[in-house]
Amino acid sequence: MNFTRHIKSHTAELPIAPMIDVVFLLLIFFIVTWNFARWETELDVTVPAAKEGKESRHSVGEIIVNVKSDGAIVVNRQTLSDAQLLDKLISIAKLYPDQAVILRGDENVGYSHIVGVLDICRQANIWNILFATARPEDVHR
Repeated sequence: MNFTRHIKSHTAELPIAPMIDVVFLLLIFFIVTWNFARWETELDVTVPAAKEGKESRHSVGEIIVNVKSDGAIVVNRQTLSDAQLLDKLISIAKLYPDQAVILRGDENVGYSHIVGVLDICRQANIWNILFATARPEDVHR
């Protein structure tokens, strides 16, 4: 009697197709998120220069409130009224209590417009507010 089994040797194969799918999905994800983040900084808002500002890393999901030189408030490429901005920020603050808001005010906008946006943020219970500035060498005058 022969009790030995015939063992087939299998070569270890690495499935390439699923790995390529994952790489392409990640590539698409990063391109789309980069494109959305780029939109907010391409608006017609020239922020003032600051010598002592720190460069921060942008994260996905941060709220960028742009105040144009004429006082118009723009969020996600949509011009909003004060009431619409308040509603949007209240709904965001309910979901994410520590949500940061980046305020990009044009260097020619009146101070009263910036204070108005700060008031709206306070009414929405948002306390984490960052002010966007440019480096002095980035200023185009």
